[in-house]
Amino acid sequence: MHEDKKLYIQLYSIHGLIRGHDLELGRDADTGGQTKYVLELANTLSIDDRVGKVELVTRWINDNNVSKDYAKPVEKINDKLSIIRIRCGGGKYIRKELLWSHLEEFIDKSIKYIKSTGRLPDIIHSHYADAGYVCSELSNFFGIPFIHTGHSLGRAKLRKLLDEGMEMEEIEKRYKISRRIDVEEDVLHSADLIITSTRQEIQKQYEEYNNTVSEKFRVIPPGVDLEKFFPFNERDSIQKEALKIKELITQKLLRFFVDVNKPLILTLCRPAKKKNISGLITAFGEDKELQKKANLAIFAGIREDIQSMEENEREVLTEILLLMDKYNLYGKMAIPKKHEQEHEVPELYRIAAETGGVFVNAALTEPFGLTLIEAAAAGVPVVATDDGGPRDIIANCRNGILVDVSDPKNIAAALNKIIDNKNLWNEFSENGIKNVRKFYSWKAHTDKYLNEISQLPHVIKEKPESFADVGRRLMQVEKLIVTDIDHTLLGDDKALNEFICLMKANRNKIGFAVATGRTVESTVSSLEENKVPLPDVIISSVGTEIYYNYTGRLIYSKGWDAHISNQWKRERILEVLSKFSFLKFQEEGTQRKFKISYFLDENPEQLLAVKEELSKNKLKVNIIYSSGRYLDVLPYRASKGKAVRYLAYRWDIPFENILAAGDSGNDREMLKGELLGVVVSNYSPEMENLRDSKKIYFANKPYAGGIIEGIRHYNFLNSGLEMDNDKGFEHTN
Repeated sequence: MHEDKKLYIQLYSIHGLIRGHDLELGRDADTGGQTKYVLELANTLSIDDRVGKVELVTRWINDNNVSKDYAKPVEKINDKLSIIRIRCGGGKYIRKELLWSHLEEFIDKSIKYIKSTGRLPDIIHSHYADAGYVCSELSNFFGIPFIHTGHSLGRAKLRKLLDEGMEMEEIEKRYKISRRIDVEEDVLHSADLIITSTRQEIQKQYEEYNNTVSEKFRVIPPGVDLEKFFPFNERDSIQKEALKIKELITQKLLRFFVDVNKPLILTLCRPAKKKNISGLITAFGEDKELQKKANLAIFAGIREDIQSMEENEREVLTEILLLMDKYNLYGKMAIPKKHEQEHEVPELYRIAAETGGVFVNAALTEPFGLTLIEAAAAGVPVVATDDGGPRDIIANCRNGILVDVSDPKNIAAALNKIIDNKNLWNEFSENGIKNVRKFYSWKAHTDKYLNEISQLPHVIKEKPESFADVGRRLMQVEKLIVTDIDHTLLGDDKALNEFICLMKANRNKIGFAVATGRTVESTVSSLEENKVPLPDVIISSVGTEIYYNYTGRLIYSKGWDAHISNQWKRERILEVLSKFSFLKFQEEGTQRKFKISYFLDENPEQLLAVKEELSKNKLKVNIIYSSGRYLDVLPYRASKGKAVRYLAYRWDIPFENILAAGDSGNDREMLKGELLGVVVSNYSPEMENLRDSKKIYFANKPYAGGIIEGIRHYNFLNSGLEMDNDKGFEHTN
C-alpha cells in the first residue's frame, strides 16, 4: 500500500501522565488503566501495514514533582508512532477535574499543531470525557471521522457517590460532574463510533444517556501484550532478565512475609474506594485458615508519603494500614510502596502462579478489568467481581470465579475453593493461558478496529453557496483578508462585485473574514442583502464573538468565548456606569453577552470620566469609542484586533499574511501592529493619526475599491491575477 493511502490516526488521552516507557500506573487517580490501554493500542496500530502514522496526543507537563519525560513536546516511539504533548493550563500536573476550564486552550493549540503538519488525520479517537470534548470540537471544524472510548462514565460515578452519602454540592465542587455528563451527552451525539470493552457497558451504563444510539456502538475488548505477559511455566533458565526481576521481587516480599513460599493472593489496583481493597483485606483478615495457607500482597499504586497524597487516595491507604493492624496481618500481608510497571508487574503475576496463588479483582464496579486478562495470560486463576467486564472475561477464558464482592465472606470462600483444589487450580490456569490468546490479543483488537474504521465516511460534501468547509479550508489557506462591513466592504456595488470575484478566484489560498460592530444576525442579513457570500469567519459585536462558516452553518467559537470571559463582570459594570446620565443605553438588540453598548456624544471629559470610574472600581475592560457616537465596553481581552490575532494564532497564519481593512475607530486596533493595514478613503476623522504608521496604507479609493487598492499596494496576491473589466479579478495559471 502506498504511504499516502495509509491511515493517519490521532489518539487523544489528555489528563494522565503518559510516556512511551515505564508507565507510572497507579501513581494517582488519573494514571490508571486508560494510559496503558491507549499506549498499547497506539503501539499495535503503528505496526500494522494499513497504518502510516499514529500520534498519541496528550498534555505537556513541566513539573518538578514528576519526570522530565512529560515535558518533551514530541516523543518518538518508533518510525510511525509519536507522543505529541500540547500545552494547556500551565505546566503543573493537575487532576483531570481541574482541566475542564483549560480545554479550549488545548483545542486551539491542537488546531495549530494539526495545521503545522499540513495534513488532517484520517481518524481522531478520544479517550475519556475531556478528550471527547476536544475531539468533538476538532471533528466539528475539520469534518474528521470521530471515535470515542469513555473508559468510565459520569452518570455511573454520580450514582455511586450519591449512594455512598456524598452531597451533590460536594460532588459538583470536586468532580465537576454536571459538566462531565453534559459533555458525555454531546460526545454521544457527535461521535461516529463509540467503542466499548463489553456489552454490559452499553446495556447498563450508556443506556442512562439521552443521546445513546445503539447503532453507534461496537464492542472491541482490549488486548494484552503476550510477549510481556507470557505464562509462568514458559520462563526458562536463559531468560536472565526475567529471573533477575523475579529475585528482586522475592527479596521485596521477604521483607513482609514470614514464609514467602505460601500461595500468593495478589491484587493490583489504584488506591480508590471503588476498588474495594478493604473488602479483600477483611475477607483475608477474618478467615484464619486462609491466613495459614496463603499470603496477601496488595500493590495499590505508587506512594512516597501518604500524608501528601490526594484526599481519596490518602483515605484508602490509611484504611488499608488500619485493617492490617486490626487483623494483625504482619508477616502475612505485604503492601509495597511502589512497583515498576514495565517488567515487575508481569513477573508478579508469574510469581503468584508459581506459588499456586490467585489474583483478585474485588472492585465494586468494573467496566472491563484489564488485570484479569493479564493474570490469565500468566496462568494465575482469578476471583473477580460479578460485574461488567469480568463477566465477559470469565465467560470467555473460564479461568476463575465470579462473586458478589459486597460480602467479604464470598471472596474468602472462592479463594479457599481454588487454593484447596489443585485440579481446579490447574484447569483455571490452563484455560486462561489458552483462551486469552483466542479472545484478547491486540492483533484481534486491531483487525476489528481497522475494519470498523474502513466503514466510516471520510468525505464531507460542502454546500455550493459556501466558500468552503472552514476547518479544511483554513488548514490550506496561506493568507487571510479581514474587512469591516459598513463603509468599508459596502458602499460601492461595482467595487464590491470586483472584490467578491477576487475572493472566489483565489479561494484556494486566500481566506476571507469580516470584522464588524454589528451582531451576527445583522451581519448575515446585511451580507445576504448585498449578495456577499458567507465568509469563512465572522467576527461580530466589535470583536466579542467569532463564528465559523461550516458549510453554510455558523458555529460559535467556544474557544474565543472562554478566552475573553476572564474577569468580565457584566452586572457590576452596568451598576457602576448607571451613575452617568450622559450615557444612553443602546437598543436591546445591540447588547451582547460580552458587549455593553451606549450612545455618547463626543466629549473627551465624559469619556475620561467613564474610564476612570471603571478603573477606580477595579474593572478590567476594553473601551471602544467610534464614529463620535458609539461607546462599547468589552472584556479587556476582546476587540476586533485581538480577535484577528487569535485567529492568526489558532490557524497558524503569520501576521504578515493577514490584510485588514477598515474605516473607523473600532477598526484601529485591527489595523495596527504587524498586520498589513488598509484604511479606505472614506474613513472617519479618528483614523487620521494613523497616517504616521508606515505599516498602514491609506487608499485613494473608498469602500471595497480601497480594499482592492490595498491588496495591490501590498502585492498581497503575489502573481497569477489579471483584471477583466467585466468580471473583476480572475485567476490565471
